[in-house]
Amino acid sequence: MIQDFWRDSGYHLLEPNDSGHLQVTDDFLRAYFNRPEVRPVEESNEAERHLHGRLLANPREAVSADRLAAIEDSDAIETYRIVLAFRDRLIAAGTVEAAYLELFRDPPNRGRGDPPVPPLFYDQLVQVVVRRVLEGTDYPLRARAGELLFREQKVTINEGHVMAADAETVEMYASTGGFGSLGKLVAEAQTPLRTIELEVLGEDNAELYWTRDTRFDTVLNLNFAGDGLDALCRVLEAWVRHFLAVEVSLQPVQEISDERWVWHIGLDTEGTHLLNDLYDGKDVGEVRLARLLSLFRLEFRDQGDMRPDIAGRPVYLALSMDESSNLKLKPQNLLVNLPLAPRS
Repeated sequence: MIQDFWRDSGYHLLEPNDSGHLQVTDDFLRAYFNRPEVRPVEESNEAERHLHGRLLANPREAVSADRLAAIEDSDAIETYRIVLAFRDRLIAAGTVEAAYLELFRDPPNRGRGDPPVPPLFYDQLVQVVVRRVLEGTDYPLRARAGELLFREQKVTINEGHVMAADAETVEMYASTGGFGSLGKLVAEAQTPLRTIELEVLGEDNAELYWTRDTRFDTVLNLNFAGDGLDALCRVLEAWVRHFLAVEVSLQPVQEISDERWVWHIGLDTEGTHLLNDLYDGKDVGEVRLARLLSLFRLEFRDQGDMRPDIAGRPVYLALSMDESSNLKLKPQNLLVNLPLAPRS
C-alpha cells in the first residue's frame, strides 16, 4: 500500500511541475514566516506586527531596508534578513531542487555579505526532495534510510553490528529518558531513569516505521550486504536520478582494489578526507579506518553520461563517522562532484 509520511516536512505545501521537481508555492513560503523564530512576540512593535501580517498575506512581497529598520529590535531585524534572503533564493530558483543546487554553486556570503542560510533550512530542502524521491514507495526501510540525508545519526558498533540512530533522539533519551521536561528534571536530580531501547528495523518489523515516521526513533542496521545499506543505496540512486536525470547503480564493496582508481567522492566530511588520503597513498591508521562504515562502487548505466576521459571507470564512495561516532551525510556531494559529461 502506498504510504504517506513526513507530513510535517512541508512537502504537501509544494506542487510538482512537469519535470517532477517541486515548484515553490506561496504556502511553502508562508510556512517560513509562521516559524516561531519569526512570529511576533509580546515585545514586538507595531511595525513588526504589520510586516509579519503583510508577509502572511503575500509571502512574496518586497521588503525595503527602511521597513526592516522600523522593527527596531536588532535580533528580529537579523532574523527577517536571513529568512527574506532565503525566500528570495527560493523565488528566484522557482523549484526547491534548483534552489538547493544553487546554494552550492553560488554559496551565500561569497564576498557579498549575503545573510547566512541556517543549516536547518538546508536539511528541510533535502527532506522535501527525498520525500518527493520516495513518493509512492511502500518500502519502509528506504524511508528510514532517507532520514540519513537530512538528519545526523549516532552510530554504535557492537559485536559487528553497525547501528545508526537519530542523533537528536539519542540525545533526548540520554538527557530525559524519553519523558520530556519531567525526565530532564529527574535526570538533573540524578534519579535513575527507565531504560528505553530504540527499535531496530528489519524485514520482520519494518512496517512499524509508518506509525512512527515523524518520531525519528527507529534504528537502521548498516551492516555490509544488509537490507539497511541496500535501502540507502537505492535512495542515493534515486537522489541522483531526480536531480541530474542520470542513471547510476550503487553497491557496497569491502575494499578498493583498483589499480586504475580515478575518481572518488566522500558522502560526508570524514569520508572525503579518508578517501583523499587513501588515494594519495597516505597511512591513515587503524583508528581512522575503524570509523569507515562502508565503501561503495558507483557505476553509470550509460557511459555517455560520464566525462569522456574516464568513461567506463567506477566512482568510489565512502561513508564514515567522526571521532564522536556521529554521521552527517552531505548529499550535495553526489550532485556536484560526479564526473558528468559536459552538457550543452
